[in-house]
Amino acid sequence: MTSVITGDIIGSRQQKSKHWVEDLKKILSTFGEMPGQWEIYRGDEFQVEIKNPEEALLAAILIKAHLRAIKSDARMSIGFGDKTHNAEKVSESNGTAFIHSGELFETLKKQKVTLAMRTGDLEFDEKMNLMLRLALTFMDNWLVQSAEFVALAIENPGLSQEDLGQKIAINQAAVSRRQKRAQFELVMNLDRYFRTQIKELTL
Repeated sequence: MTSVITGDIIGSRQQKSKHWVEDLKKILSTFGEMPGQWEIYRGDEFQVEIKNPEEALLAAILIKAHLRAIKSDARMSIGFGDKTHNAEKVSESNGTAFIHSGELFETLKKQKVTLAMRTGDLEFDEKMNLMLRLALTFMDNWLVQSAEFVALAIENPGLSQEDLGQKIAINQAAVSRRQKRAQFELVMNLDRYFRTQIKELTL
């Protein structure tokens, strides 16, 4: 099983293109090589394959946090399944993971949600997407400082609040406040729950 995130930048035409394109490239490059594992196409759309499905939700949250930190955001669908054709470009690869991601992505605008997933298991999808909708009630409203904290904390899972504070030149109490404001513990609990569920699905 593999997983594929398909996304686009919300309101990209209202933004200075280069500003977020360069940032998006930087974010996506941490997931592997372009164009085999990730690509930006049609100006504001992107696709990235996360080969370990358990990492997919956190990867999408990390992309969101980085974008919110630069006052931008993305609409993303995560598809799970197999990969039957491995092309040089990720956008030309195929399999149920790509189909699930692409088909779901087309419905996001209508659903008015910025993040959803599809495995093809209806019960699993319904449960996880309901949880995601609840989480999006605050994730869609992360302010720059909260989003910066989330990205930093995800990328440095072993660091204490004090260590994280040193990286962004604020004290531990300020880190604690940002963590609370971002509802970071809830985000990590959601990720842990998702990992146990997707593991069962792939057994």
